Amino acid sequence: MSKRKLCMTLSNFLRRTTSIPQNSTLNFSSPQIKLSPSPFETQIPNFHKPTFHYNSLGFLRFSGERSWCSKSAEKLQSSSRCWNCDAFPTASESAAPFLFCESCQCIQPVDYSIDYFQIFGLEKKYDIEDKNLEGKYKDWQKKLHPDLVHSKSQKERDFAAEQSARVIDAYRTLRTPLSRGIYMLKLDGVEVDEEKTISDPDLLAEIMEIREEVEEATNSETLNYILSQMQEKMKNWSTTFADAFQSQNFEEAKTSIQRMTYYSRVMEEVVKKL
Repeated sequence: MSKRKLCMTLSNFLRRTTSIPQNSTLNFSSPQIKLSPSPFETQIPNFHKPTFHYNSLGFLRFSGERSWCSKSAEKLQSSSRCWNCDAFPTASESAAPFLFCESCQCIQPVDYSIDYFQIFGLEKKYDIEDKNLEGKYKDWQKKLHPDLVHSKSQKERDFAAEQSARVIDAYRTLRTPLSRGIYMLKLDGVEVDEEKTISDPDLLAEIMEIREEVEEATNSETLNYILSQMQEKMKNWSTTFADAFQSQNFEEAKTSIQRMTYYSRVMEEVVKKL
């Protein structure tokens, strides 16, 4: 693309986009990610799904992780004994989060010291097996399903709803590379700078070109080609993130997340047009 054409394209892009200063920076709009509910979560009374949304810079943010938790659950954090029968966890339970008591079949209160990887008994690493995550998620569903506690006390029904919501949140966070990467940075105390604008001229040029391709695409063949390109870019930057995180190069890890966020948004736009 010639400099003259790039300048014209940038000018047109800036005119079409609101609240973007014409100084080689770019802010994203803030669409919310709508994920279809699982059959499990639709049966949880008063279930409040965690919010996944992009801020003005296109970064994925999480909110509402603790918003559904009652004060009673926070006071009754999981301990070494069951709150109902006072039994200690069994040997198998001791090696896993104590969400459910095998002795009395009672669901335990939420323990926020347990992270999402621990909930599913997974090693804290970026590359995880989807089948392992899916299988362990279904195992928890069988124990925490609302139908299993409908005749229990209100306290235990509250615990079940809260545990179920957190397990669902954990599953939805860990199942995609982008949200999993952001969560791993969060666990290490690294926050993505959501106020930082994109000023890389190469990235700006790439963004404009791809957006124009999506807007001008008139058939599914073209859209599927763009989608495959974005999937390949996501794969490459996921590998870059994994390497950067492993070596504790958090600046490179955040750059990878920034790229992945953009490519993920493009993929969503393409899917909408297909």
